Amino acid sequence: AVMAMSRPELMCHGVENQTQLKKLIEQSNVIALGPGLGQDAWSIQVFETALESNKLMVLDADALNLLAKAPRKNSHWLLTPHVGEAARLLNCTTADIQQDRAAAITQLQQQYGGVIVLKGSDSLVLDRGEDIFVCHAGNPGMASGGMGDVLTGVIAGLIAQGLSLIDAAKLGVMIHAMAGDRAAMKCEKGLIASDLMQFIRELINDY
Repeated sequence: AVMAMSRPELMCHGVENQTQLKKLIEQSNVIALGPGLGQDAWSIQVFETALESNKLMVLDADALNLLAKAPRKNSHWLLTPHVGEAARLLNCTTADIQQDRAAAITQLQQQYGGVIVLKGSDSLVLDRGEDIFVCHAGNPGMASGGMGDVLTGVIAGLIAQGLSLIDAAKLGVMIHAMAGDRAAMKCEKGLIASDLMQFIRELINDY
């Protein structure tokens, strides 16, 4: 209710039990899962219910942490880990990931399936059988809380409009990074996630 009052353009649905959750999921084309999810018993139930739906999904944040605890493979999802999350998913160190990011994203795709976005400087995107896509846009100011959540929403929105997982990942990563660069050019010394919104809208409209 508080969110709906502060941001009236958002459509919010309260969910109090699994029956309500399943009904809401059935009405969805794509699920963005992870930001704000948590890792308690209810979070696990939400996570498992979403996976059982076999819907297209974009997983981030705590959804990735839960996945690391109970690994499985799925061709219908898109994972968006940063270095720390990737290390947990592969049960290795962040240094291992940074030492060879191309090898890390390849291993993630082989182990978990679907499309992988390995976030960071020069974010990488990979689907099975494709070459690794590298995004050279973006800047250090984007290393702040909520930026990954915005990327998850952008990619999920593109999937909902009919793009394939891999096309939504590539376009979403580019739009997100370019929006960050445009925001930085407006003399923003420190960026927060909401600074990108105006530029994301402009870039999507241009597309």
